[in-house]
Amino acid sequence: MTHGLKITESAIGARTVQDASLAVIGLVATADGTTPEITAALDTAFPVDTPVLVTNITNALSNAGDKGTLKAALDAIADQTTPILVVVRVLPDDLPATEEANVLGDVIDNQYTGMQALLAAEAKVGVRPRILGAPGLDTAAITAKLIEMAQKLRAFAYASPQGETEAAVILDRDNYAARELMLIWPEFTGGFDGDAVARAMGLRARIDEEIGWHKTISNVAINGVTGIDRDIHFDLLDPSTPAGLLNDNEITTIVRSNGFRYWGNRTCSDKPEFAFESAVRTSHALQDEIAEVVRPFMDQPMTIGLIKDIMETCNARFRKLKADGKIIGADIFFDADDNEPSALAAGRPKFRIEYTPAAPLENPEIGLIITDFYYTGFADLLN
Repeated sequence: MTHGLKITESAIGARTVQDASLAVIGLVATADGTTPEITAALDTAFPVDTPVLVTNITNALSNAGDKGTLKAALDAIADQTTPILVVVRVLPDDLPATEEANVLGDVIDNQYTGMQALLAAEAKVGVRPRILGAPGLDTAAITAKLIEMAQKLRAFAYASPQGETEAAVILDRDNYAARELMLIWPEFTGGFDGDAVARAMGLRARIDEEIGWHKTISNVAINGVTGIDRDIHFDLLDPSTPAGLLNDNEITTIVRSNGFRYWGNRTCSDKPEFAFESAVRTSHALQDEIAEVVRPFMDQPMTIGLIKDIMETCNARFRKLKADGKIIGADIFFDADDNEPSALAAGRPKFRIEYTPAAPLENPEIGLIITDFYYTGFADLLN
């Protein structure tokens, strides 16, 4: 028996939440070697149909083989940033249908192959890819599968539309209605077929780290390029140009304006509230934030204090995101009408969150008015 004071520690009130990170690239690429030595190094570094975590892109380049899209894609990404990547390597094939099947993958004996191996990344390497692409491989079927992967991973995908002319790619755009997809056209000169998508993935990761997920890839200088393979007329003061036409049809293009830049903010969404790339990624980021808010409270006794702690933690996080300019505002609500006693007794409270993402300044209007006002007092100044 003891005689004295015993103190136990407990934590109540709002919790701190770490920033959501959406900067992990999920790259699907083909690779092979032209010599046994190159192939052996490639097989060791990037086993086929296996998600591989890459934390040093320079080292990865030395083992990326010399055949296929992997080395070129890593080069293009490395020009923009030094990101964390999950790489899924598939085997190239001279038959396009076979190569497409390799990229699309399947589920064989409960094992994912091809791009579907991205779904196993979090379990196998501890990170979830959130920026997806298969540069140089994105046929219509592969782009459709990329959308499926992005939806399952709460990720965003970049792809090239099918076609060699503005009319053809605009027609291809109508094949998609997914908020998780941005189409980019045309290509850069001097790179591989897929260079523009690979550089977009790298730039997306760089913007995430330097600015945040609330900034689109539009109007940011792209590293390592010298030209584009189509003549795209662009005029900031005239939207009736080929660049404006592509943007009007939700296709991001490339312009030259103090360097080369992606120009366009739009996704392929059929819902206007998710028309902007930044709105989609804000939704993904907030879902991550909310999961982190709720995780410590899961399975704790559900009291009024617990509900208040969840709401205050959430609102505190929203205030921080607003102060950082990542959202315009957000609030969490606990509505009495939605929370019947029977549901609460079963451990199923319902919350409601309203938020406003920060829209890009896409189309400002400025009135230019001619006036004689500034001649007022003109003669007096001379005298």
